[in-house]
Parts: sequence; structure tokens; C-alpha cells
Amino acid sequence: MLLQLRVTVPSDRTTEVRELFEQCPGTAHLAVLPGASVAPAGDLVVADIARESADGVVAALKELGIDRDGGIVLMAVDAAVSSAARRAEERAPGDAADAVVWEQVIRTVDADARLSISYLGFLTIATLLAAIAIINDSPILVIGAMVLGPEFSPLAGLAVGLVHRRPRIFRHSAVSLVLGFVVAIAVTALVALAGRTLGWFGTELLDADRPGTGFITQPDRWSLLVAVLAGIAGVLSLTSTKSGALVGVFISVTTVPAAGDMALSLALGGSDEFAGAATQLGVNLVGILVAATATLTIQYALWHSVPGAAPRMERVRRSRQHA
Repeated sequence: MLLQLRVTVPSDRTTEVRELFEQCPGTAHLAVLPGASVAPAGDLVVADIARESADGVVAALKELGIDRDGGIVLMAVDAAVSSAARRAEERAPGDAADAVVWEQVIRTVDADARLSISYLGFLTIATLLAAIAIINDSPILVIGAMVLGPEFSPLAGLAVGLVHRRPRIFRHSAVSLVLGFVVAIAVTALVALAGRTLGWFGTELLDADRPGTGFITQPDRWSLLVAVLAGIAGVLSLTSTKSGALVGVFISVTTVPAAGDMALSLALGGSDEFAGAATQLGVNLVGILVAATATLTIQYALWHSVPGAAPRMERVRRSRQHA
């Protein structure tokens, strides 16, 4: 699997950037276009490299100050019909399926974890669906609410912020997570209160037998185990860009359903029900966060222990000193 790097380079560092790509065993195709960049002014270097080598190359480019004085753009290459591409993938250290481009992960998580109208909308709608599922004791609607909920993004942002020491990402993610659930629960509670006023349902719902959704207010050891496994799977799907696995994570955790139950409890005055749902929500959030943070830490350590995966700047530094 290849990534294309389009690098805007100040003219005084073009030779060093070219040498960096030439020294990288995962480089397949390399082109240098002098004076092609207008803003910022400089040269344009375009290279196709194996995914396994991308993280080291980006780190080396940042060490040269390219991110500050120029620009680095990463794009996925869907298909490359080339013997050079095949050889680059064979030479690159590690395996493409396990390779992590940390800068890509950080920026993706940072964008997805920010508080926005769409994030609040999806979380609120998911919580409303969960409340309807509880009223009708519908496991199918519970699954729909789980899939729709976007809460894993800020949880991943908290983990990335902790592991990579990005306080800004951590802060944005915490605000999104807390404020998102507060707004979703408040709106759902108001809607539920309106439904109660209209006589659609009443306090008898709190004592009703709910075989399909009763688990929401009954957290146990399995709730924590599922949350931990979901946190691990979520991070793996995020770092390997396998979004299909992330859907399974959404379905497995009882975060949004617990928020929906909390909203219903507020509207119906069920303190015991609220406590059980709040405990379920807390267990899931903590379990996912701890597991995600631990997984990211292990991945970071393992990937940087692969020979050749970390950036090698010695020859580039020597060339700069010689110049």
C-alpha cells in the first residue's frame, strides 16, 4: 500500500529533502519540480512511498522544518501498477497492515473530535433513538442508536492527547464528550417530558419488564470487559484505517443507550434507574479510554522498535553541516 507525499520545500532545503527520499527504502517514485510552488514560494517534491515508511519520512521532514516553512500533504494511492512500487513495499520495514502514520492519525482525530453542530446533532438523535428503544423495549433500535452515536471520536482524541502529549486535542475532546452528552441528555429529557405530558407513557415504564433493553441499567463485569475490548478494537481500526471494524465498536458499547436511559429517568423521576444508567455510561467511557490509551502506547512503542521505521536523519544532518 502506497501513500503519495506532496512536499512544498523552500529552495535552500530541496537537496536535503531529495536525499531523504532517495535514502528511504520505501520510496517508489520521486519527482522534483523546481520553482513549481507559488505560495509559499519554493520547489515541489512529489514521492510515492510505502505506508510503512511514511511516518519516519514525515518526522524527518518536520525535523527539517518543512511543516513550518513549506507544507506536507499525504494522499492515499488506491492502486499503483509499477515494479518500483512493488519493490518499495518489499524493502520497507514492517508490514503495511500494521504500519501507523502518526501524523495522519493525530490530525484525523483532532478534526473528528472537535465540537460541532453535526456532532451534537448525531449524538442527540442517537440518544433520542435510544430512549424510544427503551420505551418500546426494542433491541434493534438500540443497535441503531449505537451505530449512529459519534462518541468514540472524542474518546480517541482523549487517548491521542494523552499519549502524544497534545493538550489542545485533549481539551477539545473533553469538551466535545462532556458537552455533547449533556446536550443530548437534556434535549432527550425535554422530549420525554413532553411525551409524558401528552400521555404517551408514564412512570409505569420505570417498573416495566424490559427483557430486550433491561441490560442498560445493569452494569456488571461484562460491561467493563466489552468496553475494554471495544477500546482496543477502536484504536486498531483508527490507526489501520479500517473503518469497517469501527462500526462493530459502536454496536458493542452501551454509551448512547445509557444516556437515553438517563434522560428518560430524569423525565420520569426514577432516581434508581438514573443511577444504574449513569454507572453503565461511566463504566463504558472509562473502560474505552483506558484501553484506547494503553493500546496507543503499546503501538507507539512497538512501531518505533521496528528496524528502519524511525526516521534516520544522520546522513541528512551531515550533508547540512558539510554544506
